[in-house]
Amino acid sequence: MSASITVVGLGSGNPDRLTIGIIKTMQRASKVYVRTLSHPVIAALNEFQVNPESFDHVYEAHDTFPEVYESIASALINLARAAEDNREIVYAVPGHPMVAEATVRLLRERCPGENVTLTVLGGESFLDEAFVRLGFDPIEGFQLLDAAELQASVLQPQLHTLIGQVYDMFTASEVKLALMELYPDDYPVIVGHALGVEGEEAIQRVPLYELDRIEGYGNLSLVYVPRSDDSQLRQRTFARLHEIVGILRSPEGCPWDREQTHESIRKNLIEETYEVLETIDEDDPEHMQEELGDLLLQIMLHSQMEEELGTFTVYDVIQALNDKLIFRHPHVFGESSAKDAESALQNWEQMKAEEKRLKGLSPEKASVLDGIPRDLPALMKAYKLQKKASKVGFDWDNIEGVFQKIEEELGELRQAVAEGQSAEDTALELGDLLFAVSNAARFIGADPEESLSRTNRKFVSRFSYIEEQLALQGKSVEGSTLDEMEALWQAAKSGSSHNGGIHG
Repeated sequence: MSASITVVGLGSGNPDRLTIGIIKTMQRASKVYVRTLSHPVIAALNEFQVNPESFDHVYEAHDTFPEVYESIASALINLARAAEDNREIVYAVPGHPMVAEATVRLLRERCPGENVTLTVLGGESFLDEAFVRLGFDPIEGFQLLDAAELQASVLQPQLHTLIGQVYDMFTASEVKLALMELYPDDYPVIVGHALGVEGEEAIQRVPLYELDRIEGYGNLSLVYVPRSDDSQLRQRTFARLHEIVGILRSPEGCPWDREQTHESIRKNLIEETYEVLETIDEDDPEHMQEELGDLLLQIMLHSQMEEELGTFTVYDVIQALNDKLIFRHPHVFGESSAKDAESALQNWEQMKAEEKRLKGLSPEKASVLDGIPRDLPALMKAYKLQKKASKVGFDWDNIEGVFQKIEEELGELRQAVAEGQSAEDTALELGDLLFAVSNAARFIGADPEESLSRTNRKFVSRFSYIEEQLALQGKSVEGSTLDEMEALWQAAKSGSSHNGGIHG
């Protein structure tokens, strides 16, 4: 006969709910162990001549619950193997063994490999009492969540929600914060303590913001969030956004949205991106929130168009992104390490090359300049092209070489203008000069696109000052002389370390 463990449930707390079968199982066992003595049924076990030994001491020996549960599971397996004549030992847990009982899950995983026979008997779950005492039918839609792992992303307001393992006020506070990500602060929730236990049961209905301000939390406490069909509760969910975009594109939706194609809204994606960048430059979080939403809408619309064709959905987009982020960060999600940002970037590039190999592409045959979007703004693209070329040694030794190149290209532009060359040839010379100038950015550690954007903003600010001051004098820029505008430009620059006239 092999070693064996029988797991039984002690129910939700009322000893009258113990089944005869479970009582007899504990009575005939060579030894009965309980996870904790902190359960109302324990006191009644003496009437049945059952004197269990608890694992309460294990809680004091470890810092985390996972460590506690691992220790208990290991101890039970060792006790079963050491039992004389392989006699059965019984492990009794609060509630039902298969509901929110981590030690039983560990035993189910480990016993087969340890040659220990595991038998799991039932028991009244706290869910049975919750359905009765809180008065809801789970067939309407129900989810059971663990307070210790609660995240707003798993909450579904259209379902009845029970949150177990709310041991103390700190845990209640964490639950409150997670719920407030989705529910309004005054949403009614119910706290249940020791449901079904005579003389100990307490049920309190409170607004969400008071969840961590009430007393009585313990091993038999839970939080109940009633279901609601109020669509406003889903306004903070990604699923609702997906649903809304689908409606807009449906035959019953918006005529304008239905007519759009990838090509027709292509420019919107670029425009919304630049509007987001503007909020970053202006350090305007409130406006940034709005513009990020507008940018997200463009992604949702393009994804919805493909979903209608059956090619992919936005959830495929999310999965692909998640897969990519995990794959390209082995120093975070794998066994590699990265001591600094440079090491992390090297890991990223190595994993990008590995992705190409996995897709059947040969990194060796690819151009060094591959991977730069065709339609990037020209200055930004020039910068990226030069960075890629520099990685394989195609570069100047120092910035002096760049300055010489700028002077050379400036001379050729001057010559093209002086000789009256064609507009196309002169424009090409101008492009060569801009390309050379963007190279200087790498050597001084500046992004040329960002640098030029800052100068643009500075120009707008100073020119606006000129217009304002002229208006105060009853004048306009059209009716003013260059000298008048230059004087106001210098006034606008007062306090600035940059010198030069209107053109600098």
